Amino acid sequence: MRKVWLLVLLALAATYVWRRCTPIQHAPVVLQEEPRQVDFTAAQAAIQMDGWTLKPLATFSMKARVLGITRYDDGPPSKLAPYDLALGWGPMSDTGVLERLNIRQSNRFYHWTYWGKPPVPEKDIISHSTNAHIIPAGEGVLLKLKSLREGSLIQLAGVLVEATHPQAEKPWRSSLSRTDAGEGSCEIIYVKSLVEE
Repeated sequence: MRKVWLLVLLALAATYVWRRCTPIQHAPVVLQEEPRQVDFTAAQAAIQMDGWTLKPLATFSMKARVLGITRYDDGPPSKLAPYDLALGWGPMSDTGVLERLNIRQSNRFYHWTYWGKPPVPEKDIISHSTNAHIIPAGEGVLLKLKSLREGSLIQLAGVLVEATHPQAEKPWRSSLSRTDAGEGSCEIIYVKSLVEE
């Protein structure tokens, strides 16, 4: 009887790991809606979190396809923003385009490469994808982050912020543009709402 229970537990564990690690497959899908951002014209009240001070820069919402998920657990930034999501919309949510790109994340950056001719112009890849540092506003958002998989279609809403900490060398400031690239081009989002569609 113990062997039977052991086999059942192993099968359940294997199913759980397979589900968590296997990307969600989609038929061709394109999320046409552009991210929505409204810059604040007046100073907003700062948000205090675990020794960090978050200065709100703009309201932000978007529908996107999750291109990658990376969890970080080293240093003060990882306590504030434990997950980075590589996100795509428009052509960067299209299965046909994504199948021709190699996407990876490391050291708080998102990288893409392709072979031969790009599936869409590089300027469209840059302007329709981002690596977002996610600051969960509460336990519900954190739990939802933990359940996401590559390929998830999500809708999130929150605030782009500049984060400062006494132990940080310099402020960690969100990009306010979708067309920039390289260092400083990531969105730092204090996420108040996260829904998987």
